[in-house]
Amino acid sequence: MHFLENSVDHVNKRGSIEVIAGSMFSGKTEELIRRLKRAKIAGLKVEIFKPALDKRYSDTLVVSHDERSITSTPVENATMILLLSADVQVIGIDEAQFFDDGIVDVCNKLADRGLRVIVAGLDMDYSGKPFGPMPHIMAVAEYVTKVHAICVECGNLANYSFRKAKNKNVVLLGERDIYKPLCRDCYNKLSGSEEGN
Repeated sequence: MHFLENSVDHVNKRGSIEVIAGSMFSGKTEELIRRLKRAKIAGLKVEIFKPALDKRYSDTLVVSHDERSITSTPVENATMILLLSADVQVIGIDEAQFFDDGIVDVCNKLADRGLRVIVAGLDMDYSGKPFGPMPHIMAVAEYVTKVHAICVECGNLANYSFRKAKNKNVVLLGERDIYKPLCRDCYNKLSGSEEGN
């Protein structure tokens, strides 16, 4: 971890994309906030963006499940990030899976300008499929960190976001009332029993 951070700090002058990916409750936003606060401590100009539709905790704050927060700018689409990122050295983007496919081009343009771009998002949706633009962002990123939750059924590492609600929409904002983190085995067992009902 220390080697990665040192190497990221070194290349930051040339621009780069970092992705923090994983399931719900895995600490993605917590890690994003940690990296952005460290950049601020280093005296860098930082801006963070989130999709305007994410109002779970706050309209303007990015908040982790452990209630850490950082001020952000909610945007309706990815292109707005380009328009609002003048005079910034580090860009944070939370919940990237909810953005349109243009977010990949936006991340590339920002990194090409020499900015350090840190993106956090779900890599898979509730059905275990790659989520929105996240696979494409991960493909063009210099650094990808996969974080894991703890399976609430067996205690193993979890990388699936199991949806308890009977809603088939891909985007359904919610917390522990709607989702729970599961390992592969528990996810497959519960998904199989759900399909059998």
